[in-house]
Amino acid sequence: MTRPADRIADVRTYLPRSGKAGGDYHGRTEGHWIVDSIISNPMSVYPEYKDSRLSWGVDAIGGLVVEIELESGLTGVGITHGGEAGAYLINKHFRRFLIGSDPRDVERIWDQLFRASLYYGRKGITLCAISAVDLALWDLLGKLRDEPVYMVLGGRTKEHIPCYATGIREKRYQELGFIGAKIPLQYGPADGYDGLKKNVERFAAAREAVGPNFDLMIDCYMSLTVPYTIELAEALRPYRIRWIEEPLPPDDYDGHARIKAACPWQQFTTGEHEFTRYGFRELIARQCVDILQPDLNWCGGITEARKIAAMAAAYDVPVVPHGSAFFSTHFQMAHTNSPFQEVLAMSKDGMDFVSLYGALFKGEPIPKDGKMTPPDLPGWGVELDHALVKATRIGLSESSL
Repeated sequence: MTRPADRIADVRTYLPRSGKAGGDYHGRTEGHWIVDSIISNPMSVYPEYKDSRLSWGVDAIGGLVVEIELESGLTGVGITHGGEAGAYLINKHFRRFLIGSDPRDVERIWDQLFRASLYYGRKGITLCAISAVDLALWDLLGKLRDEPVYMVLGGRTKEHIPCYATGIREKRYQELGFIGAKIPLQYGPADGYDGLKKNVERFAAAREAVGPNFDLMIDCYMSLTVPYTIELAEALRPYRIRWIEEPLPPDDYDGHARIKAACPWQQFTTGEHEFTRYGFRELIARQCVDILQPDLNWCGGITEARKIAAMAAAYDVPVVPHGSAFFSTHFQMAHTNSPFQEVLAMSKDGMDFVSLYGALFKGEPIPKDGKMTPPDLPGWGVELDHALVKATRIGLSESSL
């Protein structure tokens, strides 16, 4: 049990030292499939930024690690993207709600952070910063109770979590035991009919390679329009695409409803770039999305994701978080409406599976035979390698130190 005096004594923010180990999985060097493959994205309409997402700065903000320490010396860790901007918010604003607080008061702390930042926040970097703080608090909750986070959340709902792989080597993922492969879409509306034909050829070849019983999905990364999405869904209908993911900008709720109404046979998913229960409530109420995909590092952390999952459960909508590594594994183990997990193929060529955060966390689990199991250790069950991060006090005045 937590002693009454065991309250939050310090909040520290860190920036990853290496682009290969951070809260933003886009932070990879040239030559990695994630940044140098032809992948349709919102900037693909501009030819000078089409060939690599590094050209327009998908990794510009960088990762952010948050470590919360109790008076007893016990620490908890969370991670997100947001870089110096997120660190500034935590140090300059959010710190006042944390120092001296009981770390078990996760609901109150989350509510105070959200309410205090309403006038400038609600989405984006602000919610990313709140997410990292929240994840660090849940790490502490597990350690205080000497249990893994998934046990604190409600316990085991399945023996292992079956996974699908996101990458460009679908046959390899099938051989490794994954239930499916999500492949980035290469061409978008700016590429015209020739691009549409190439997209169809790519997925026709993928279906031929893996056969009829292996799931194939498409990641569109917010890059399409309503008419193009409908045309793409119709063209790919013979190839049994399980879902088309994030085809539209996340705020286009009406557009999501239109594509679902036009293509009732096709499943659509989104949520990676949605924030808080309020955005997900819109998607649920409009009945336009078949699977919700909050990112636990961005959407508001575990505290908010629990609310999202509870709303979705009332409508029998599965919640399958966007690739949040071991955070997802704990969350999904404890939720019955999270039937499988996304795992990103993080090797340069997309052939193999290594830690999402590089060497940043010691003990980070990776899939085995296409399945994930959370560490059976207190908290997240991982340990931050402090040698791979550098402390940033940006936003802290001398009187706050």
